[in-house]
Amino acid sequence: MTNMWRRWRGQDQHESEPLDHEKMIKDLRAAMGPLSGHALKFCTDACLRRYLVARNWNLEKAKKMLEETLEWRSNYKPEEIRWHEVANEGETGKVSRANFVDRCGRPVLIMRPGKQNAILNLPEGQEQMSWLIDFSGYSMNASNIQLKTTRDILNVLQNHYPERLAIVVLYNPPKIFQAFYKVVSYFIDPKTHQKIKFVYPNDKASTEIMKSYFDTENLPSEFGGNPGLTLKYDHEEFSKLMAEDDIKSGKFWDSETLHDTNGHCVEPYVGPETAPNPLATAS
Repeated sequence: MTNMWRRWRGQDQHESEPLDHEKMIKDLRAAMGPLSGHALKFCTDACLRRYLVARNWNLEKAKKMLEETLEWRSNYKPEEIRWHEVANEGETGKVSRANFVDRCGRPVLIMRPGKQNAILNLPEGQEQMSWLIDFSGYSMNASNIQLKTTRDILNVLQNHYPERLAIVVLYNPPKIFQAFYKVVSYFIDPKTHQKIKFVYPNDKASTEIMKSYFDTENLPSEFGGNPGLTLKYDHEEFSKLMAEDDIKSGKFWDSETLHDTNGHCVEPYVGPETAPNPLATAS
């Protein structure tokens, strides 16, 4: 039994964490075959690694996942989305990017279901983002529970933006949401499921969760943080930042530069992988 356990442990470790990551990345690139245009720019070494990690370093599964993403991107062309096309989504502050980061330095996306649409617009150099979803003041009922929409969003996030999500904090969700989540959880892969945390005000365990991921001195009072900090969305200021994002994005996707001087793939500017998201500032 012990030997069987060791063999199983060894096999599992080999499949989930191969010793030669670089070789696995090269193997995946070779398996994908010749790429051109935006597909070639998208498939950097860092990108290929994320797909391998998402599929526990299984080459065939990672290849299938990446091929499906390239087809999806070819159809929907998320890199061509520009701020002026989605600016109306940001006017109410439904989705906002905070001016604070989590304890790992990752940017934080704030969503308010009650007031949502853009997803990941990561700053240059960032691999992942943390989400704070504030349900305070949100009344959830059968009329606004959209299972198909939720499932479609999960499909896009999990299958076309693997390893981009660091953690999701569901802050003060209504009780009916818990029942809804049980249904939705069947469509959530195990890795993503582990990143989702339910957090409630005036709850000791919840407080510890928030402290483990965020510096409470920089966390707005809406999330049980600093009483002197509140969320404030400046749509005009954010629009300026998004206009700059559009320029950077256009330069990247129109550029013919694919590698650095050492011949290594350059990680692309990851701005418009999907629609931009508004900015929240604490004051």
